[in-house]
Amino acid sequence: MAKGVERPAGEVSSIKAAVEEVCGAAMVLDSELRVVLVTPLAEALLGFPVSLGASAPRLICGQSTYRPMAEALAAGRASQAVIPRPADGDAHREIRVRSVPLGSLRSRAGSLLFLEEASGAAAEGAVELLGMATADAGMKQMFRILQRVADSDAPVLVRGETGAGKELVASAIHALSTRSKGPFRAINCAALPANLLESELFGHARGAFTGAVKDTAGHFQLAHKGTLFLDEVADMPLELQAKLLRVLETHTVLPVGAREPIPVDVRIVSATHRSLRQDVELGRFRADLMFRLRVIPVFLPPLRARKGDVALLTQRFIDERNARGPRRIERIAPATARILAAHDWPGNVRELRNVVEYAFVIGEGPIFAPTDLPPELLDPKFSSDDSAAVVAEPAAATEAARIRRALERSAGSRERAAKVLGISRVTLWRRMKDLGLSDEGAL
Repeated sequence: MAKGVERPAGEVSSIKAAVEEVCGAAMVLDSELRVVLVTPLAEALLGFPVSLGASAPRLICGQSTYRPMAEALAAGRASQAVIPRPADGDAHREIRVRSVPLGSLRSRAGSLLFLEEASGAAAEGAVELLGMATADAGMKQMFRILQRVADSDAPVLVRGETGAGKELVASAIHALSTRSKGPFRAINCAALPANLLESELFGHARGAFTGAVKDTAGHFQLAHKGTLFLDEVADMPLELQAKLLRVLETHTVLPVGAREPIPVDVRIVSATHRSLRQDVELGRFRADLMFRLRVIPVFLPPLRARKGDVALLTQRFIDERNARGPRRIERIAPATARILAAHDWPGNVRELRNVVEYAFVIGEGPIFAPTDLPPELLDPKFSSDDSAAVVAEPAAATEAARIRRALERSAGSRERAAKVLGISRVTLWRRMKDLGLSDEGAL
């Protein structure tokens, strides 16, 4: 605010509310590092009222001899520091302060300070396991199961929705096992036609078909002494299921066009987003193969069932993307956080990662604002009320409704609709086929 200009109390209140809505706990400083605006959240975090015109370095750093934040503010540099909470002097209660210079390099107009608890609530009790992070009790229990089953060679079946991280679970089992020094191979059984899938899995001999100019090893041979991950195994054609069963029973593989079986030593981790038992009842999956694959079932919760992880994972993805540059996000606007928390995440963790990537590409500046979000998170058709209304619908009907909405928003383009849902185009095609959705209008 300009010096000497007295603004009406109502206008000041509105400005504070607007800054707090976007920035949360924050202070605006002038070029002389004096406080010209402070949000109520910032005062609550500090534990005392802040007077306008007060020296920000003195408020933040006190009489400390080590004053990197004060030096950075004086130099007009962006910086961050963790400092003891000034309110009670308790060194165990700390706040993180981030400063963002305002104005150009030649003419600094001041600084914007963001304040937050150094150990945010979203990170309390958070644990990590080989690329996966969570604060959810159900996920932590799954981590413990993975650690117990890793050293066994028993087949594991991971049940989870698309985008929830099934391949991360499989790679974690491999990394924790005694086979970790061996190869880890992964193949999506839904992404290839039957004849190509057979060759990819079991290999082929020279002359087996047109273009087979040499003996080629399949994934089973390439995963020898290691782990093979069969993603979306429920979509494997019945004729290949019989051949897979034979491999599991004999520990040998017969390449297409070959006469002699080849011994293989492979641990199988498979995954599906559907119930194999239901597929057996419908005649789409062999019961004997199901019992071979489902020795140790592992259930991966969808992101909507562990809402507390949304903030944790969002910050994790932001930190990863910040390291790549050029844009850096220093703060998530409270309104953005509310929208992210209300979304039901049909595409799970993959969708959340895509949303963060979208924000970095579309948005500008250090604040993750609501305008940085993809349209489907802001559109009324995807509001929390709409999501709540369809929760009671059967799962298939709910999924079909999501796909139809995505196609409507994408003008019938399956490629764009898949991005909206946070899934691959192949997975969208397969889901539409399973749900009996018409291809009419899809490009």
